[in-house]
Amino acid sequence: MERSTRTSDLSHHRRACHAGRRRHQPDHPPRLGGGDVRPRDVGRAAAARGSPHTRQDGKSMKIGILGTGHIGKTLALRLPEAGHEVKVANSRGPHTIEQDVLAAGARAVTAADAVADIDVLIVSVPLGRLLEIAPLVRALPEGVVVIDTMNYYPTRDGAIEALDGGQVESVWVAQQLGRTVVKAWNSIGSDSLASKGQPAGTPGRIALPVAADGYEARRIGMQLVEDTGFDGYDAGLLAGSWRHQPGTPPYCTDLTREELAAALAAADAERAPRRRDLATAVVAERLGDPSRNPDADYFVRLNRVLYM
Repeated sequence: MERSTRTSDLSHHRRACHAGRRRHQPDHPPRLGGGDVRPRDVGRAAAARGSPHTRQDGKSMKIGILGTGHIGKTLALRLPEAGHEVKVANSRGPHTIEQDVLAAGARAVTAADAVADIDVLIVSVPLGRLLEIAPLVRALPEGVVVIDTMNYYPTRDGAIEALDGGQVESVWVAQQLGRTVVKAWNSIGSDSLASKGQPAGTPGRIALPVAADGYEARRIGMQLVEDTGFDGYDAGLLAGSWRHQPGTPPYCTDLTREELAAALAAADAERAPRRRDLATAVVAERLGDPSRNPDADYFVRLNRVLYM
């Protein structure tokens, strides 16, 4: 599973830089922006009290998280803050999960325990480790929603022929896991996810695309995005989730709901890998150390220049 040691946002670029030939753009972009989850009265009242991480539908869910890298760690903090019951696991055992990951109330458990008696499973591991957890995911009851936060990075994951040939990454993930998935939280940098959540209705609130083939699963994904302090945006079917992968306008550019619609529509499958490569080179030259994170605001400004 995802390492608990520090994985840089630069590595998000580097690991995606060699994804090879991307899938062709569809003749007609997927439906964008429909079915957005809107805050209910309880959420508005809580937002008025100033908490960005409060459930918008008043329902607590049982959530398992596989992976304690930057994204998994942050979700293990934000989702309990919103009132959800969260269990988190990594590949080395619960005793290796640091206390800062558990500070908001998440429980450290084994991978087998993380997938037991849950409503939602969040998978946030390197794709090269996906087959290790696939049996656990395949055994889940049909009603459990599986959320994929991942992107394909060959330098970390090793070459995956289907993805290098242009298959949509989350479609491939769904095939490996033997069940459909929701694509969410893959298009935001870890620093922004950790620090830029805002109460619902805040002007300039960042919006994150959520894609899935089933509307109810997509709705749940959007609701959980809302619970972490961001607008959940209906990005349509899973086949269109390439529109918010690295190198596209929505990727780590911290856009509002109004800006995100145009960014998704403007995504270019052929140009995205080149833009991603260029961003990798710029960040590597600036830092000189691929293990370091660039400043979050610098990272967003760079991506906006190169991707939009």
